[in-house]
Amino acid sequence: MTSLRLICAIAMLAVAAPVTNAAAATFAAWEVSGVAWNDVLNARAWPSANSAIRAGYPNGTLLSMTGKCMNGVDLKDIVTLPAWKQKQLVRYTWCQIWHDPAGTGGWQTGWVYGRYISPK
Repeated sequence: MTSLRLICAIAMLAVAAPVTNAAAATFAAWEVSGVAWNDVLNARAWPSANSAIRAGYPNGTLLSMTGKCMNGVDLKDIVTLPAWKQKQLVRYTWCQIWHDPAGTGGWQTGWVYGRYISPK
């Protein structure tokens, strides 16, 4: 009976581990908003307007946020606030995303300016 319990425990850990890791990798979906109709939101390598552009996303694109923003803002801490308040808190800072700029499975982090994202 002990070996059966051990096998069950290992199986449960094997199933639970990927869920935990996936949940930790991405926090929430926010969307691109407020970008001019003929423009895109640039996802950059680092949180700076002078950083290399990795990809561009038009309005309405869902972004996978890691939760990390500059200036001490953590999306996990503000998720219970009204959407307008969340948007206000990230408006003048950079937030980190998890994306695949080339669409080839090469996922990486990038940064977007908070003025152009809204909670979904």
